[in-house]
Amino acid sequence: MSDKQKTLKQEVSFTGIGLHTGKHVNLTLKPAPVDNWFVFRRVDMEGSPEIKADVDNVFSTQRGTSLRENGAEVHTTEHLLAAMLGLGIDNACIELDGPEIPILDGSSRYFVDAIKKAGTQEQEKDKNYFTLPHNVAYEDEEKEIEMLAVPTDGGEFRVTVMVDYNSPLLGTQHAHMYHIGEFEEEISNCRTFVFLRELIQLVNAGLIKGGDVDNAIVMVDTELEEEEKDKLASAFNREKSELASVGIGILNNVDLRFENEPARHKLLDIIGDLALVGRPIRGHILAARPGHYGNTKFGKIIKNLMKSEDKAAPKYDPNIAPVADINDITKLLPHRYPFLLVDKIIHLDEQKVIGIKNVTRNEPFFDGHFPTEPVMPGVLLIEAMAQTGGILVLNSVDDPENYSTYFLKINNVKFKKKVIPGDTLIMDCRLIAPIRRGICQMEAKAYVGDTVVCEGDLVAQVVKEK
Repeated sequence: MSDKQKTLKQEVSFTGIGLHTGKHVNLTLKPAPVDNWFVFRRVDMEGSPEIKADVDNVFSTQRGTSLRENGAEVHTTEHLLAAMLGLGIDNACIELDGPEIPILDGSSRYFVDAIKKAGTQEQEKDKNYFTLPHNVAYEDEEKEIEMLAVPTDGGEFRVTVMVDYNSPLLGTQHAHMYHIGEFEEEISNCRTFVFLRELIQLVNAGLIKGGDVDNAIVMVDTELEEEEKDKLASAFNREKSELASVGIGILNNVDLRFENEPARHKLLDIIGDLALVGRPIRGHILAARPGHYGNTKFGKIIKNLMKSEDKAAPKYDPNIAPVADINDITKLLPHRYPFLLVDKIIHLDEQKVIGIKNVTRNEPFFDGHFPTEPVMPGVLLIEAMAQTGGILVLNSVDDPENYSTYFLKINNVKFKKKVIPGDTLIMDCRLIAPIRRGICQMEAKAYVGDTVVCEGDLVAQVVKEK
């Protein structure tokens, strides 16, 4: 499977009814550039305000996940976002002329069909995976929600769900997805469900104005009064005679697509809600009695972990073989003793490079800087970061041995701590803009342990040798 970001090949549109608003909505899925993730655009409002699919924009989880930003709202986002994530889409613009995503049949099936009809295309950047560094837990004792995310050996995205419905109709159900490739066949067509006793409460609360027996599985585990049956028929805009006799079981004798379809739909909801963290996850999500409230609370915990990990010092384990050793480096960089300041590369992709420099007393500059207190010169810290960044730049061309990199500009440089013999420098350089016409802009940081010792923005140019 490719690790490149993906978007839609072309736009695709369809129309449906919002479950809770009852309003007809025209929805169009459009391609989007790299690192865009999923953005909703309310084209029915002045200025077409955008709403980022971000867990920090969640303002309600009552019977669905609702987002608000820039004075605009979008409701019931989870089934569409699950389809996006389930098919490996990373970037899309979702235009709609109403406040709610159409409910359709209550699953992700029609969204999956629309995405497949539009087709997908790879983009130039790698997927921005978040790999769980350790176990992450969430618990709500009052709501009896338990969620746990754990790292996976193979880096898959897995989900396991347990739901206890406290009902003789369903009892306790389990569902699992071992990798995202199972989503389309095993999860996407599992419909939302509701108990009839809850349905009456929703009708009384003025919700599910677009509800119908065709867009949800309705479980009946208690007998209803005739007055309640009348209200149900009115809410669905049906003649009472059109509905099958309301008895214990499934309303209208709908056949389940899977024996554990309700639990599988809970799994689908988790995928859609966790899309709001803004990146595909590598890890195993285990959930007991989940719902939109718990899913989004857990999503905020994961997003905060992402932020802290992005700010943390890179992890260096000398027991792991490097991506490039000193022999590989000398094939790429023209620098030699006493000016080669990178010993190994431990990470390299299209956006980021991490290099190591072991600082010893044998460095020639320590004899003069300073004889009684050896300190690595700040200008050489910058040079070490620049050489590390040069590996990143040269990785962008097909024949790096025929190119050289040259400094153009240095901005916002700060020196925060002395570097002395015995220190191991960890240099983290990452692009802050795409490489264009050979110009590379990088954010660079050098660490000793967990401490930043030097940082700055570097600009270089890669030039083909004559």
